[in-house]
Amino acid sequence: MTDMNAVVGTHDILMITLDTLRYDAAVLEEANCPNLCGNGSWEKRHTPGSFTYAAHHAFFGGFLPTPATTNKAEHVRLFHSRNTGLKTHPHTWLFDTPDMVSGLAAAGYQTVCIGGVIFFSKKVPLARVLPGYFQHSYWRMTFGVTNPRSTEHQVNHALKILNNTPLDQRLFMFLNVSAIHGPNHMFLPGAKRDSVDSQRAALRYADGELGRLFAAFRERGNPVFCLAFSDHGEAYGEDGYQGHRLAHETVWNVPYREFIL
Repeated sequence: MTDMNAVVGTHDILMITLDTLRYDAAVLEEANCPNLCGNGSWEKRHTPGSFTYAAHHAFFGGFLPTPATTNKAEHVRLFHSRNTGLKTHPHTWLFDTPDMVSGLAAAGYQTVCIGGVIFFSKKVPLARVLPGYFQHSYWRMTFGVTNPRSTEHQVNHALKILNNTPLDQRLFMFLNVSAIHGPNHMFLPGAKRDSVDSQRAALRYADGELGRLFAAFRERGNPVFCLAFSDHGEAYGEDGYQGHRLAHETVWNVPYREFIL
């Protein structure tokens, strides 16, 4: 159980949402994802939202995916708003601001968002809401779902930010990986439509690029607390359902990992 009061202020924090990644697809690819799963396995959790916009509002409020268990002792929040009247765990880091991002900024962190899917594009007012949580936010067409090298471009941009961030400046970097979100059949040769198999191929691609980001964080020399999880899953015809923004286990079950780089 991570003591976030020992993490905040001493560690850089890297939060990665693997947009639309199903839990079962993630588990099937564990052996092929040495960067995300080289030192552990995915934990099954339940997302607080069935699509990107809703889920990320919850995440930035401190409501990360919940352990898929009825054992309440395992439901320890990493981040929680102070003075809500609710009992919190001693390991939970409490913030006094409206959200955890501005809470980390108040604690001295530089907060950076590297967007992926359209809700981070800033093209319209609605798409400026989630990036607006951060002091610095970035989005390019090359970061989006239609680019087959999107994670490469996102990581390249993240590396530039790392190179320009002083070592004594604590950093909270958020990365929304768009590659796994549909359309993802372009990652599976010969595929003409999205499927669990093409999502798995997209995850393999993203893992390979994220390895460069992890290496760059390690080279900074500061300890890094990393969170990697999905915001929601995707139905590919199960029980007649397609897509997300719906109530089905393929959408609500998500993979989750936390580890120190």
